[in-house]
Amino acid sequence: MPRDSFVHLHLHTEYSLLDGAVRMRELMNEAVKMKMPAVAITDHGNLFGAIDFYQCAKAAGIKPIIGCEAYITSGSYKEKPSRDSTFHFTLLAENETGYRNLVKLISAAHLDGFYYRPRIDKDLLAAHADGLIGLSGCLASEINSALQTDNVEKAQNLTAEYRDIFGPRNFFIELHDHGMAEQKQCNAHLPKFAREFGLGLVAANDVHFLRRSDHKAHDVLLCINTATKIEDEQRMRYEPELYFKSPAEMREIFRDFPEAITNTLEIADRCNLEIEFGKSKYPEYPVPPGKTREGYLRELCYKGLHERYGERAANDQELIKRLDYEVDVLEKTGFVSYLLIVWDFIHFARERGIPVGPGRGSAAGSIVAYVLGITDIDPLQYGLIFERFLNPERISPPDIDVDFCEARRGEVLEYVRQKYGERRVAQIITFGRLKARSVVRDVARVMGLSVRDGDRIAKMIPNELNITLNSSVERNPELKRAVATEPQTKQLMEYATALEGLSRSAGVHAAGVVISDRDLSDYVPLCRDVKGNDIVSQYSMNPLNDLGLLKMDFLGLKTLTVIEDTVTLIRKSAPDFSLKNIPLDDPAAFGLYNRGETIGLFQMESGGITSVSKQFDVRKLDDIIALIALYRPGPMELIGDYIKRKKGLTKIRYEHPLLEEICADT
Repeated sequence: MPRDSFVHLHLHTEYSLLDGAVRMRELMNEAVKMKMPAVAITDHGNLFGAIDFYQCAKAAGIKPIIGCEAYITSGSYKEKPSRDSTFHFTLLAENETGYRNLVKLISAAHLDGFYYRPRIDKDLLAAHADGLIGLSGCLASEINSALQTDNVEKAQNLTAEYRDIFGPRNFFIELHDHGMAEQKQCNAHLPKFAREFGLGLVAANDVHFLRRSDHKAHDVLLCINTATKIEDEQRMRYEPELYFKSPAEMREIFRDFPEAITNTLEIADRCNLEIEFGKSKYPEYPVPPGKTREGYLRELCYKGLHERYGERAANDQELIKRLDYEVDVLEKTGFVSYLLIVWDFIHFARERGIPVGPGRGSAAGSIVAYVLGITDIDPLQYGLIFERFLNPERISPPDIDVDFCEARRGEVLEYVRQKYGERRVAQIITFGRLKARSVVRDVARVMGLSVRDGDRIAKMIPNELNITLNSSVERNPELKRAVATEPQTKQLMEYATALEGLSRSAGVHAAGVVISDRDLSDYVPLCRDVKGNDIVSQYSMNPLNDLGLLKMDFLGLKTLTVIEDTVTLIRKSAPDFSLKNIPLDDPAAFGLYNRGETIGLFQMESGGITSVSKQFDVRKLDDIIALIALYRPGPMELIGDYIKRKKGLTKIRYEHPLLEEICADT
């Protein structure tokens, strides 16, 4: 580590929701620019951004230090106190053991200790202290809180208590100096405590935003968080000093305590966490006694082959060759358990009469999925390609999205929990963001604008997916004129642009479920949904995939519920009715598409696709396939070309062979 540098060990990213405003990639760019060797993430009570942070830092050549500003209670973390008695405490993972312990602590804080905040206590901390470095914390820490009430003896006792938990080598006294009187009061005692108990000093800056110039926008973010207005005098405020300061700035501030700067480098030297990516953590499917997983899969496949194809299954060598090839690939790539797990919960659903979708996505190209009953689409009939599902030349985890009746999806989830273990199955977190229109409305309210004025500006932003404020200004002359001529609108847009895209809230993925071969908290931090019921991973979809965990999509589809209810009603007058007997060449059904009467029809409900459908002249199933395939990516000019070509108005040739194939008249 360069001895003239400095490492920020107390830093809040955007995952300190509506409190931190530091974006990962911008942070790493600044760290590289300032020639910092490492940087830490210490978000409030969570590890939401840990993997993104780790990967961004590694990509930038910066050493990542994974940590958390935990909430520690003076009592038992499982008890609900009569008053708020939680304090801040900074934890850093020194190695893999420390990271595992940090994950366990933060999981327990959310699952068992949540009371307004996710809390731990000292007994829990002591049980998971190995591999962790503790810093005494900011003004909201337990030691500093005692000093602010002039209870020096209590502060000393607390210092001794934390030293005993971590050992003198792994507990440091944390110094902050933002020019606040309370900090000066604490800093008059903290260096003495360090000498008295043989502890190191550490300089920190409690970073919440990247540059000093970001302070005003961050102040607006705090107002959004606390539902206050900028003009409110009694609201929460942060000092403008809480930015990502350079090594030179930090050295100047702590010139009287040079060892506090040096110790940040020493700690960074000691923190050497390497997170393993890619290694499978899939659960092994429990096969019947005396059988291997590979043998059991083949047995199920050949049984399903005869059920699907009848006599053809015994004589069609191409059919048998395709099935054997797919099973061989599944064995070689190690995804046999994956297919068995999916087969098992779909089999459970069908046995219980829970409606299951016919299949979608790349899995429809697998004959194994078809004969196992995972999908109901014959890939040979439609010329679907297995390699889109699992390519032996470029191995990546298969991904099967499964649709269940919305009303009964929970039964399937509960079955999976019971089969593999409550703590081995979790739903997956998602993060709501401050998107273009919503952030404009939020900032307008914070600035004291009327709802009408905020709505007027928000409605000038084109209603398009992933539209940004900058592109909105360029594309809408009215908005551009408002920004140029209305000072208040200009200020609003400056704040909104600075905050646009930041994480706003945590939610639960509508379909995503993660399943592990052991307690999930051995691998990833956990929390609960907003109602405090279901267990949810603190890592989102992409990090879970990168870590090698099994991610499934259990989609609750209202359409399946409606179909099931409809079939039940039909069978009251026609007991033998079956969906399987409905012809796929019914002109009356195609007429519904051509008239745009597709409300309630999955993927065909929006105004845009309804309009295209009415122009399309649907005459056969292949037309519907082409219509949806073309519309889903959204290239409207391509759809228009297709319609013209279909009507003989023009001849289009597409460069890409797949597009040419899709758009060929059939």
